[in-house]
Amino acid sequence: MSDPHEDLLRRPLYVYDLPPNVLDTLTVKPDDEAASCAVNEDDTSPSARDVGHSASSDGINNLVGSQSCSLCAQTFATLEDQRSHQKSDLHRYNLKQKLRGLRPVSEVEFEKLIGDLDESLSGSDSDDSEDDEDDDSTAGKHDSTLAALLRRQARLADKAGGGGGGGSSDDGDPSPNPRTRGKPPILWFSSPLLPEKHYFGMYRAILTGEEQRRNDLVETLRTKQLEPISIPKPAKDGSMPEVAYTGPHIFLCMIGGGHFAAMVVSLAPRPGKGGATTMNREATVLAHKTFHRYTTRRKQGGSQSANDNAKGNAHSAGSGLRRYNEQALVQDVRNLLEDWKGLIDTSELLFIRATGATNRRTLFGPYDGQVLRHNDTRLRGFPFSTRRATQNELMRSFIELTRLKVREIDPAKEPPKDAGKPPSTTAAKSTGQQPAKPKFTEEEETALLHTSQLQAFIRRSKLPALLSYLRNNSLSPDFEFQPPEQNHHGPRPLHLAASQNSAPLVLGLLTRAGADPTIRNNEGKAAFELAGDRATRDAFRVARSELGEEKWSWDTGASVPAPMTKAEADSRDERERKEASEKEAERRRAEEERLRAAEEPAVVESKNKAKARANALAAGLIKTPQERREEEARGMTPEMRMRLERERRARAAEARLKKMQGGGG
Repeated sequence: MSDPHEDLLRRPLYVYDLPPNVLDTLTVKPDDEAASCAVNEDDTSPSARDVGHSASSDGINNLVGSQSCSLCAQTFATLEDQRSHQKSDLHRYNLKQKLRGLRPVSEVEFEKLIGDLDESLSGSDSDDSEDDEDDDSTAGKHDSTLAALLRRQARLADKAGGGGGGGSSDDGDPSPNPRTRGKPPILWFSSPLLPEKHYFGMYRAILTGEEQRRNDLVETLRTKQLEPISIPKPAKDGSMPEVAYTGPHIFLCMIGGGHFAAMVVSLAPRPGKGGATTMNREATVLAHKTFHRYTTRRKQGGSQSANDNAKGNAHSAGSGLRRYNEQALVQDVRNLLEDWKGLIDTSELLFIRATGATNRRTLFGPYDGQVLRHNDTRLRGFPFSTRRATQNELMRSFIELTRLKVREIDPAKEPPKDAGKPPSTTAAKSTGQQPAKPKFTEEEETALLHTSQLQAFIRRSKLPALLSYLRNNSLSPDFEFQPPEQNHHGPRPLHLAASQNSAPLVLGLLTRAGADPTIRNNEGKAAFELAGDRATRDAFRVARSELGEEKWSWDTGASVPAPMTKAEADSRDERERKEASEKEAERRRAEEERLRAAEEPAVVESKNKAKARANALAAGLIKTPQERREEEARGMTPEMRMRLERERRARAAEARLKKMQGGGG
């Protein structure tokens, strides 16, 4: 038989339809331990366990390797994702934090830091602009968000008379009505049905202001239980039945980066077979709509209006299209809100994510006939990290909001608070021990940082930047990448450059940086043996020629063949290119000769036919049109000849008219 405790931990518990045995045994957690743990945890941690999704800022336990960033505590599925991250504002901000001796911030903290920046300064709705197009902006301007954030922190530091802190801040709270700021986002309840040190959690945001002010939260939870309601489908004209307006429901909305999604969901559970109720992904959606308009500038970040406000109007086809789409999106969203006014006005709560001044103006105006208002007490922000505005994301957020969490909270297992490390966002499992978080010394952290930077330079073939980084940080050209077990194939810069077939990097590391080609990797291979093309192998031979035989043990240690000068390599390449060009020219000549030979019989035959026709005309075997007309008119009276000529001319005119009409059609 299965353990009832385990069954309870696995069941999805809907806040508005809890089993009686759970509801009758709930008590508010008597101490503040759970609250303090909830405050220290990232807001996204509940969703990791209950929804099965990891939020975009998942902490990944500081994993490191060739496709990870130890500085920002993130891993990546592909190399392209890692390269994109290294260009992001979050990574650059954390690098500046490291140089200042401050701790790096997580993605959620960084979003909060930039959340309250005016779009005219930041020019970025960064979490939604990755798949929009932009062709009229120059490179290097995509760090406007980072620059605006640093300027803002510098101003705050000047006012405070101290350093610009890099920690988390509530200034960027995207919630339009953050009435619970400073309070833990989750309320915790204990129950004898749960194992020891396990608790039920419910988001505070799903309670109204009056319900939060009550002393008896358990009784409040009992009053929120709803009977199943079967809501008919909308009418053919799209109108909702009256029960949809009177039944309890909430409004959810997200807007950012040209993406808009809105949904009205009934809170009442769906009646199932045999009187049972279900509430997983079968929530009753009363209305839903999504829009997408091309409004953000790819790689540059931010909307077109923000760029215009900061730098003046750009004059290009792309900028004009984005300006038009911004206005169209505003009109579409406001028209939709007007159509849903009845459902919005009767909603119990309004969950809205609208980051940036432009998006907030789209929803909250002011404008004539506006539906949403800043001072509405029903307004809430999502108390966890959300992704791009889509219908699926709204449904995921609804399920996350309305599902009772089950979590083990043991203060003895909580790691000590360390201001120098980014907060963990991994949810503790309800059963089993949380794996220990690896700890690194300052030297190890620095080595991991150097590893990520050097590998990025090598993969992008940035030789000047690589040499400058080695020189500025006093690093050896034979720096060993960390951790060694994850870089066994290319443990050093020369090995990685050779495996990437980057001939300029190989030659620069050998001749300008002084890298040692005799060092072998864990597989016993020298850097030369990892080269995959002749150009890279030639770079080793050219370096041997320039450095001389006494510099390294080229034959036995580095396995490099005979030396070759740069001029010899270039001469051979030029000779081979010339030979290939001559072979291609010879092939084309042969092909032209073949085609000419194939055309000659047809040309000869055509000439023969023309010659035979000319001979026949000369011999009188073929009559000309004039001769045929004269033969037809022979023996006719003048009147008959005139009539025949008129008929010929009429037929010729009709033929010309038909031809003209056919050509015009």
